[in-house]
Amino acid sequence: MATKPAVADSGLEVITAAPTVTAGAGLGTTIRRFCRKKPLGAAGAFLMLVMVVTAIFAEPLATYDPIATDAANTLASPNRDHWLGSDHLGRDIYSRIVYGARVSLVVGALSTLLGSVFGGIIGLLSAYFGGKTDLISQRLLDILQGLPLLVLALVMSAALGPSVQNVVIAISIPIIPRAARIIRASVLSIREMQYIEAARALGLQHLRIAFRHVLPNTIGPFIVLTTAQLGSAILVEAALSFLGLGVPEPYPSWGRMLSVSAAEFAQKAPWLVLFPGIAISLAVFGSNLLGDALRDTLDPRLRGR
Repeated sequence: MATKPAVADSGLEVITAAPTVTAGAGLGTTIRRFCRKKPLGAAGAFLMLVMVVTAIFAEPLATYDPIATDAANTLASPNRDHWLGSDHLGRDIYSRIVYGARVSLVVGALSTLLGSVFGGIIGLLSAYFGGKTDLISQRLLDILQGLPLLVLALVMSAALGPSVQNVVIAISIPIIPRAARIIRASVLSIREMQYIEAARALGLQHLRIAFRHVLPNTIGPFIVLTTAQLGSAILVEAALSFLGLGVPEPYPSWGRMLSVSAAEFAQKAPWLVLFPGIAISLAVFGSNLLGDALRDTLDPRLRGR
């Protein structure tokens, strides 16, 4: 009689402890398999991780105040004090690039998330209800998608004016039709599945079916979409800042750093153009590599490649 509770207790301990070990081992195995099968995707994930860490810990990583001027060190070449040199106002290039990672990541992530969420909702409702709702929404999206992302963002930014909030809105609007098309394509196949038909037969409301049963099955395409669009958003933000319609001073933006130095100081001080350009290229390159790898991993039709 006394042995049964002991056996039951020991069995419970084994059962409750096993999932923790298995989950940890499964996560590590998944990461190793991803790195082995998608080395370029792993490299992209590493670049994005470096960018995120740099943006979060910009204060301790920076060696100078990014907006502090120093007339005695104007256009200083890379040296022991200024690792990447200084600009025409004596501001440290390295510190401005470090803080610029925060600006680019925040603007890119917010605009991508905002555009993807609104576009995803439009695509979900358009595909689920169909009929005139789908027809009207798709024609409006055709109009928006007829303009290139940069051109539409340029028009919106010029109309709204240069500020961080307006740049986020200007970049998110061109993302909406692209997100809506991708989510719509997924919902068109999901809504015909048997469990959706069963939910309708039970009398569930259409909005409940759409958001509770259809929407969770579009998470995979949504993750791929946001990752792929992040690089484009960062690039568009840099282009808008370069044209003077993006993030205004005193925020250190990679695009504005190029705008200030490209025309007048490119030949005299090439480091003013070189290092911000490398930062933009690595951010966009890493985002695209990670997005392509996630697409191949999450898309069942491409898993075998």
